[in-house]
Amino acid sequence: MRIVISTVIATFTFVVWTTSVPAQDPAVVNAKTIKVKFENERVRVLEAELPPGVKEQVHSHPAYVIYVLAGGKYRNYAADGKTTEGEFKTGDVLYRDPLTHAAENIGSTTMHLVLVELKTSTSR
Repeated sequence: MRIVISTVIATFTFVVWTTSVPAQDPAVVNAKTIKVKFENERVRVLEAELPPGVKEQVHSHPAYVIYVLAGGKYRNYAADGKTTEGEFKTGDVLYRDPLTHAAENIGSTTMHLVLVELKTSTSR
């Protein structure tokens, strides 16, 4: 019985540890859909094109701004397990706090976004 309990605890600890590790860089894990266009010590600019039916891998962003070049319907999968749906309208500009998530294009058109990730500044 102790072996079973120990195994369950070890498995649970491993799952919690591996799922709590920060997600990957969006430009690395979603290299087919997200490209780095510019980067310096203050910002990183990403261009994302997400065709219909495509779901991204889980990734993280610091605080960032989204400029929607071509909108569409999306499903967002948050790190806490919550799933939401929404729609980006062409021309929208949105601010987002830091997050870990995956997004899926549930519409019928390719979404095209510019994301500006804000880096924390250690000196001014």
